[in-house]
Amino acid sequence: QVQLVESGGGLVQAGASLRLSCVVSGLTFSKSAMGWFRQAPGKEREFVASINWNGSRTYYIDSVKGRFTVSRDNAENTVYLQMDSLKPGDTAVYYCAGAQTVTGRELKDYVYWGQGTQVTVSS
Repeated sequence: QVQLVESGGGLVQAGASLRLSCVVSGLTFSKSAMGWFRQAPGKEREFVASINWNGSRTYYIDSVKGRFTVSRDNAENTVYLQMDSLKPGDTAVYYCAGAQTVTGRELKDYVYWGQGTQVTVSS
């Protein structure tokens, strides 16, 4: 059974940083791309960032480029999302997702999901 467990969310002020972690089990982690998604109240879930199987390629939505960094530790089956210079618009539930492919280039690749962790940024 595949399990993804996120942690690291919280309530912070604008400009602060948070680091999200996602520990994965039951999946061949080193052969899976990983992604971070978020869902704000009243909005659809959106892609935030992804990282391929060995960490050599990362992708971000424009609104977080230069502020967020996705990374992974294949020895620890863990993927991270470092979030700096947080803005109120980043407020959402953040979800970790595992892909069935090594690249995770398409949204449909992400079939395994965590329960989410709340990030709230106050102004």
